[in-house]
Amino acid sequence: MSNNLMNSEVWIGVGGNQGRPQQLVSDAILSLGDLHGVELLKQSSLYLTAPQDFVNQADFVNAVALISTSLTPMELLDELQMLEADYGRQRDKKRYGPRTIDLDVLLYADQIINTERLVVPHPRMHQRGFVLKPLAELNPELIIPGQGSVLELLSRCTEQRVSKL
Repeated sequence: MSNNLMNSEVWIGVGGNQGRPQQLVSDAILSLGDLHGVELLKQSSLYLTAPQDFVNQADFVNAVALISTSLTPMELLDELQMLEADYGRQRDKKRYGPRTIDLDVLLYADQIINTERLVVPHPRMHQRGFVLKPLAELNPELIIPGQGSVLELLSRCTEQRVSKL
């Protein structure tokens, strides 16, 4: 079993817009706690959000979860991608396009990670109201390394449509 002193707190972004997105996002968050080496600590409300980059698609349902894990960042990424596949995610689809579920490592403790497969803090989280609003709900004091406070960053995203479900 894992040693709690070695666990890291990790913020996970969860979203989707295909099938029954409210149910899929809720189920995926609960499934995080079923992963080996992962404990689900908190989850935000669900938010209905307008698509950001590829706008000709259905609105998304988004949320954020806080987990504690004994997994390394790459082990966690592998687990998240397997979980996405379990929920019908196909990675050959258009980037920013429709998806059943998307699981993103937003913050991994205080680590800065920059590899081909994983960049933490998530490179666009500071510009995304659909990430910042649920983060602010769970921890309004949270600081995104190199970017600033969640509340300050959220105040710059007022033109983005993000509403609590």
